[in-house]
Formats: sequence, C-alpha cells, structure tokens
Amino acid sequence: MAATGSGTKDDPWQLKTPPGSSAFSIHRDDAADPSILVCMVGKTTLTYQARCLDDLHAMLTEAGDWVPLGGADEQKPAAPGTVEAWGRSPDNPVGGWYGLKKGFRGRFGVYIPPLMEALGLAELEHNPRNNRMRAH
Repeated sequence: MAATGSGTKDDPWQLKTPPGSSAFSIHRDDAADPSILVCMVGKTTLTYQARCLDDLHAMLTEAGDWVPLGGADEQKPAAPGTVEAWGRSPDNPVGGWYGLKKGFRGRFGVYIPPLMEALGLAELEHNPRNNRMRAH
C-alpha cells in the first residue's frame, strides 16, 4: 500500500495496518537521541527506535523468506518466530524492546511493517489476519 506524507512532524506518513482496517500516522524525529519514529494511532502515541527499520530489514534479508507479523500489545506474549517477537527479543540488535513508551512498547508487528513497505524495504501481505512480510 502506498503512503502519503514525507515523514516529518508536519507531514507524517499516512498509513494503514496490514489488513487495511485502521489508519495511523508515523513521523521520524531525528532531534531525539537516538532518532525515533513517532506513531499516532487515534490519540495514542507509540514511539520506536528509528534504527528498527534497518535492523528489521537486515533480519528479514537473513531470513530470506516470509516472516509472520504477530502483532501483540506489550502485556501479551508474542508468538515465537514473528516480527513482534523479534521486536522485543533480547537477541535482537538492541537487546530488547524497540518500543520506547512503557505500556505501549508492543504492536511493533502492526505499525512498523506498513512503513517498511511504503519505504520500499519490504513486501507485506494484506489479508484480514495472519499477515507476513519479507525483505525487498
């Protein structure tokens, strides 16, 4: 799915969740140290380390095939082998959560994949549920 916007605070990327059922926006904040992605879902703000884009692309490239998304809230366990599980794993490049806001660190597998697709870094499925992604 195509995104509109340039990714700045004044012109955020306008995206939809993989099934296309919910709209949200993301912008990059390079003034933060380290750089972050600010995701707005309604009135809820989620933040992720911006390096997750390169790190997830590298993981997907290494996987070489489709990886299930497995989006889950922080309070719920992530299914093993999913993008969501990797986004909070002590074995990923940051040694844990890419999400930064306690209580809202999950949903990595919901909001980051559409941005990666819009940036041309990944291919994403758009089924009603159980979507997957792979590196471009």
